[in-house]
Amino acid sequence: MDIEFESPDRIKAFQEGKLIEALAYLNARSPYYRRMFKSAGIDVNAIRTLEDLTLIPFTEKKDLQLYNWDFLCRDRSDVVDYVTTSGTLGEPVSFACTEKDLQRLAFNEKKSFECAGLKKGDTLQLMTTIDKRFMAGLAYFLGIREMGASIIRVGNGIPELQWDTIRRLNPTAIMCVPSFIPRLIQYAEEHGIDYRSSSVRKIIGIGEGMRDQQFNLNLLGRRIKEKWDVELYATYSSTEMGATFSECRYGCGGHVHPELIIVEIIGEDDKPVPDGQVGEVVITTLGVEGMPLLRFRTGDMAAKCTQQCRCGRNSFRLTPLVGRKNNMIKFKGTTLYPPMIIDVLDNCREISNYQVVIGTNELGNDDVLVRIGLPAPDAEKDAAFVADLKNMFRARIRVAPNIEICRADILSRDVYRESGRKPIKVLDTRTSR
Repeated sequence: MDIEFESPDRIKAFQEGKLIEALAYLNARSPYYRRMFKSAGIDVNAIRTLEDLTLIPFTEKKDLQLYNWDFLCRDRSDVVDYVTTSGTLGEPVSFACTEKDLQRLAFNEKKSFECAGLKKGDTLQLMTTIDKRFMAGLAYFLGIREMGASIIRVGNGIPELQWDTIRRLNPTAIMCVPSFIPRLIQYAEEHGIDYRSSSVRKIIGIGEGMRDQQFNLNLLGRRIKEKWDVELYATYSSTEMGATFSECRYGCGGHVHPELIIVEIIGEDDKPVPDGQVGEVVITTLGVEGMPLLRFRTGDMAAKCTQQCRCGRNSFRLTPLVGRKNNMIKFKGTTLYPPMIIDVLDNCREISNYQVVIGTNELGNDDVLVRIGLPAPDAEKDAAFVADLKNMFRARIRVAPNIEICRADILSRDVYRESGRKPIKVLDTRTSR
């Protein structure tokens, strides 16, 4: 039986067995963790329970960057694929995957797609890149292949190509960054495409949330649903986790796969917080052969939901992300996270595109500039629009950021960079972060 449907006690015991195996593997094969265990005076044989994890120091992204290849647990000849993720010190971080790691990725994505209701006979149109050393696109391809469904690898952007592919190949689901969907709908409306009658019945979102902390559709999710009555599923994943947490049809958080990952939620004091309380997501990978991680701080802020889901799974779920810890903003005495700002912008239909720029003012305090893209800026009309938008911000988040009006086509070059994997909707220029 799938471990996610077992009792919470059975899931915990199962994970503790996997943890013991992971620690033994790291102690035998990882130069970085062997060094860390020795310097911290840790006897891995004394770590037997999930609670014992608090005895082990955290791993941070800067550690991956400074000692990248000390995390490799296999010989280079065992590596079959290299992927890259961003780093905190200006240089990217590389991950090496063995054949077993790719099989694990395929299993993970198969489970996540099945959680979202996909099955053999479905066709998924993938609107994200599978190249440029990007793990996610490869993982999605492997997962669909593993479950016996079909995949169409179109890549990101280019609404015309996306709609031509939908017309020709009739996918039942699409997978993309959710903020691309309004652009896809707009293109369809401008070109007389009856998108509501298309073959697409599900949208699986990556990289952005579509629900709030109460699991209701957020402003972006509602905007999509009002236009296109399809099933919406959000996912949460990262290269470091090598795992994806997908919503099920009840949309009450991303389901965690206990056989693949251990998740802790920690507070400002670096100690676990009570279930249901927001904190930083810390992960320990299970079953990774090439570059496994132990107590890795993701920087993402979320909470655990431990009650049984209506789908029958007893493994806990994660709420939609509140934001990233390092992206927390103290603006005019108010604590903000970028998703709170984005939620307001996504509900403003006049805006073609936008970019939130977080910086530091002359007093050393956080500052926020929102660059707004409009099709045809007009000084007189724009002044009234900015005033209304600032009132909207004050009503929802209590403070109004600085606003700059730009031509949509010019701003688009900064938001949708040709070399990038995702739109750059948030740009944090604070040097201390």
